[in-house]
Amino acid sequence: MEISASTFWFAFGLTLLAGLSTGIGSALAFFTRKTNTNFLSVALGFSAGVMIYISFVELYAHGNQIYTHVFGLRLGQFYNFLFFLGGIMLIAIIDRLVPEAENPHEVYRVEEMGAIRNKSKLMRTGLLSALIIAIHNFPEGVATFAAGLTDASIAIPIAVAIAIHNIPEGIAVSVPIFYATNNRKKAFWLSLSSGLAEPIGGLIGFIILRNYFNELVLGATFSFIAGIMVFISLDELLPTAKEYGQPHAAIYGLIAGMSVMAISLILL
Repeated sequence: MEISASTFWFAFGLTLLAGLSTGIGSALAFFTRKTNTNFLSVALGFSAGVMIYISFVELYAHGNQIYTHVFGLRLGQFYNFLFFLGGIMLIAIIDRLVPEAENPHEVYRVEEMGAIRNKSKLMRTGLLSALIIAIHNFPEGVATFAAGLTDASIAIPIAVAIAIHNIPEGIAVSVPIFYATNNRKKAFWLSLSSGLAEPIGGLIGFIILRNYFNELVLGATFSFIAGIMVFISLDELLPTAKEYGQPHAAIYGLIAGMSVMAISLILL
């Protein structure tokens, strides 16, 4: 599969923008005295809705179509499911390696951080969050970059959904570091740097796969990405969204995300 320079830079640009949205979380934390939890709840639910809808309706379905065409109905469906399961297992393993107390998807609020007086503990929390988020963002970068190389109509909503998902991660890094150091610039740049794992992950994935990019690899990539995004949505986004906002806010966001995704796919 021949990949043009314009396609490469489009995929890289999307992945870079999605990763750097951690900086938006930093900015929100620095310029507000109180976290708008309902907004974040709806936004995270919206992101989950986009990810879940596009995973099953587009990505998994495309992978299934490719594999059943090559291997027949039953064997093709089986192989496709294995790649989907592989994406889930990769993120699940990464998540299991993260100590529960340091999980970056724990809810952080601006107004709570100022009450913590242990500066070294805050600094440790921020730095560990930055490292863990970088590890989480690596496979997300591969997913966004691969989607950008194959189909812009799928890649753009994936990038938007991951960008929204990265906003509270920016808060998780920048807020404790700011309160530990009282240095906005340091907190902002550390938060922004944790998002750079996404374009780096995308580039490494591209280097590994570029010489093997054919129809079967494309199908496997689609299903693998679907597995990654479904796990992120169900294990991270929706639980965090429910913690941030009112009981039904996350579900309203979820429905809105699915609806917007469905309408955009119909129109495109």
